[in-house]
Amino acid sequence: MDRKGKIYVALTALVILLLVVAEYSKPKEINWFPTYTKHHKIPFGTYVFHDQLERIVSKKHFIDVETPPYEYLKKEAISGTYFFVNDVVNFDEAELNSLLEWTAKGNTLFVGSSQFGTQLLDTLGLEQSIISNFNNINNSFDLYLNHGDLNKSLDTFSFDKAGFVHYFDKLNNKTTQVISLIDNATEDTLSSDKTHYPNTIKHNFGKGTIILSLFPQAFTNYFILNTPNQNFTAGILSYLDTSKPLYFDNHYKSGKKVSLSPMHVFLNNTNLKWAYYIMLIAVLFYVVFEGKRKQRAVPVIEPLKNQTVDFTRTIANMYYENGQNNAIAKHKIQHFLEYIRTHLHLNTNTINTVFITNLAARSNNTIADTQALFNLIETITNQDKTSVELIQKLNTSIELFKSNNEWKIKT
Repeated sequence: MDRKGKIYVALTALVILLLVVAEYSKPKEINWFPTYTKHHKIPFGTYVFHDQLERIVSKKHFIDVETPPYEYLKKEAISGTYFFVNDVVNFDEAELNSLLEWTAKGNTLFVGSSQFGTQLLDTLGLEQSIISNFNNINNSFDLYLNHGDLNKSLDTFSFDKAGFVHYFDKLNNKTTQVISLIDNATEDTLSSDKTHYPNTIKHNFGKGTIILSLFPQAFTNYFILNTPNQNFTAGILSYLDTSKPLYFDNHYKSGKKVSLSPMHVFLNNTNLKWAYYIMLIAVLFYVVFEGKRKQRAVPVIEPLKNQTVDFTRTIANMYYENGQNNAIAKHKIQHFLEYIRTHLHLNTNTINTVFITNLAARSNNTIADTQALFNLIETITNQDKTSVELIQKLNTSIELFKSNNEWKIKT
């Protein structure tokens, strides 16, 4: 390699090195995706909650469940609390029936989800609605633990990352207890006059209990680590019997682990990703500098010529030289009528006022110009001989007629 080539290689290596340094030094963007998985430390992961819950419940009684609840309940004879939390938890019919049957035996079903399926709501006689945040530019909401008397001072817990929030707008007061409430933080009225919406409830079901929360964000890292919000989460958990086993679901998770291909692993690891990119760049340079010298010249293959235009020109010259002006005019007219049938989708068997009107509308021409063109066509059709001047006039009129319709054909 000569000196000039070495300089190019050195400059390229320097640029790659600078790119790697810049990539490493730039700050990582915050990932706001709601994964709700126990190993994620991002804002909407549940690493902190899972860790604290594992301390509250003894390790002997805390079980992580990776399989779907239908399969787990079928294989294992369990009792205690089955805990679900995710952005959306929606059980299918068989799974819901299995969970409800298990709960009715004296167990506790806890589900934290931004919304619930119709079948579960109908079973418990509940309905849910969304809190309007029309004037809530910051998406801020205030939460309260229910003390039974909303006229007295309530501890307020704030959340400012909710695009929308649901609440229960229909409850069965005989079997349902409200655990927590929420309201729109932008309301200017006093706390005692605000509209408080129930968003976490406790429902008696058979011998057991169902606790539903429409605010799963209460169990995320972002919410718990903002003091004093951890007290709100603790208040909800106080309704659980921690002396019994707790089964923490890891199946219904938006960010649960899936089997990954080797290439996916490469591209998600910063070191491996850059090693892969540098290898590709090196291969590219090798191909450019080495292949340039050794590659054979690629022979030029001329494409086949389109003989249609030459054939048409030959036929036209034959008619013209033999003085068959009338045949040329009639061919021109037939070709124009075929154009109308193909592009404007009109039947040309009957030429009348209705046809002229429809043709003018579809071709972006005036009715007068269209009528004049077909008068000329009728004149030529009824003649046995046609002059060159008349053919030229026909051709000019047809081309002008078509040009006004070009924009419609392109679309």
